[in-house]
Amino acid sequence: MTDIYIPQAQLSRLAHLVTPGKVVLVYGPRRVGKTTLIKRYIQDHDSDALLVTGEDIVVREYLESQSLAKLTAFVGRRRTLIIDEAQHIRQIGLNLKLLADHVAGLRIIATGSSSFDLASQTGEPLTGRKYTLLLLPLAQLELQEIETAHQTRAHLELRLIYGSYPEVVLMDSSEDRQLYIKELIASYLFRDILQLEGIRHADKLLRLLQLVAFQIGREVSTSELGTQLGMNANTVDRYLDLLEKSYILYSRRGFSRNLRKEITKSRRYYFYDNGIRNGLINNFNPLAMRDDAGELWENYILVERLKYNLYNGHLTESYFWRTYDRQEIDLVEEWGGQLLATEMKWTARSYRVPGAWRKAYPKSSFQIVHPENYIGFISESKIP
Repeated sequence: MTDIYIPQAQLSRLAHLVTPGKVVLVYGPRRVGKTTLIKRYIQDHDSDALLVTGEDIVVREYLESQSLAKLTAFVGRRRTLIIDEAQHIRQIGLNLKLLADHVAGLRIIATGSSSFDLASQTGEPLTGRKYTLLLLPLAQLELQEIETAHQTRAHLELRLIYGSYPEVVLMDSSEDRQLYIKELIASYLFRDILQLEGIRHADKLLRLLQLVAFQIGREVSTSELGTQLGMNANTVDRYLDLLEKSYILYSRRGFSRNLRKEITKSRRYYFYDNGIRNGLINNFNPLAMRDDAGELWENYILVERLKYNLYNGHLTESYFWRTYDRQEIDLVEEWGGQLLATEMKWTARSYRVPGAWRKAYPKSSFQIVHPENYIGFISESKIP
């Protein structure tokens, strides 16, 4: 595996947000580079920062104390405190509030892999005192810093099959990629949920994810999933919520401006990483041997567009659109009162804008994204 640093888009944002009296919370799945991000921040912006980990029992003793004397003694004369794996520290929010309020000029960064735990501990105590950053598997707008457009196109099949986790991207062998993804799923994927939510076994979560993996681009029925899994729809909803909060899945709802025939209540689910999706169903076959290339393409483009908008600070709302008579559009983005409709097509072919969409939203923009033009859509294009 090549030892190389891929410039992270959130680094400059992190440096901008780190200010005295504020706490910057960096969330994201395990193994996407949060520790790399903060170490790079120290190297480039703050070599005197105090970096500790919440997995250290001595660190926890101080940072769980709620004693201002112990907290200030722990920080000493440092003016930047960085806590990696902060979700392991009980009542971390209250302690960070004490530090932010009472240690003049102190800047604080905390990272955590489980948003539902760290957010619940920091939410209320740090109201008005925090910024949040989400870090995801590598985005194409980051990879373009180390590869040409020609290389990007050459690597497309690898991205569709193995995804964009940093170590996966830097590996030279597909066998190594498969082993890494399987280990990631076995050792890390459910760790936060199982530890923090008291769920005894991962088998139901695994089966649920496998079922969702075969429904990319379609609305998910929690009642149907419940029937297949032998659980009620409310439990399925809870599991899906946990899977979103642990950054395995994300969902989008249907777009509508109150037209009766538009579907709005259903959700479609996508994976934050194609490699995780393929690992869950144990299918790393090349595209020529698959019947789900279109689904892989849609998942990949949607999550890359999500990362593009997130890392560029675009306040964009994203939806799918479908009517009861099955006219549909893969992606609808709403930004500044404007609508951009996008279809993802793995094979470039003519496509007519659905008549119901054209009639209901005549001022909207429309485009098709396919392998010949996708790079601009996920790394260089501008919101209209």
